[in-house]
Amino acid sequence: MHRGHHHDTHSHDHEQGEHDHDHRHDHGPGHNHTPRPAQWQTPHDPQASKRAAPAPEPDFDLVETAFVAGFSTASDPVSFLRLAHIPFTGHTAQGETLQLLRVETDEAVDVASVTPHLGGESMRYDPLPPRMISRRRRLAFIYFDGKAGRRLTFTEALALS
Repeated sequence: MHRGHHHDTHSHDHEQGEHDHDHRHDHGPGHNHTPRPAQWQTPHDPQASKRAAPAPEPDFDLVETAFVAGFSTASDPVSFLRLAHIPFTGHTAQGETLQLLRVETDEAVDVASVTPHLGGESMRYDPLPPRMISRRRRLAFIYFDGKAGRRLTFTEALALS
């Protein structure tokens, strides 16, 4: 079986002429090489909170939508929150301690739009036709910061350490 390393003898042309010598070459994975599986989990990194935040996940809105759907039907909301890695007690980047009090979900349905007229002095109100009506579920995590409730988004709650 080829393992990516093998022993070769090569002739090299040097100033004084040719001579043979043995040395090892890395030719990369061979045809029988099994690639290592990709790791999709993020390993724990204690320095991660000190670095700049990573770019937002492109499909994060779909994850949030799935969370709202699952949470609203969960028979055990506390376990659901644990599995989703939502901290019950967390710390902000500024070192504040927050404690989870409540998870709120609601639905918003847009049935009309408001558009400013030229010059911005007045507004135009237009009811939307049925095909343009939009529905969206909203999610908020209410944490207590020691003085009052603080409303966090899904992203902000996950960012607590």
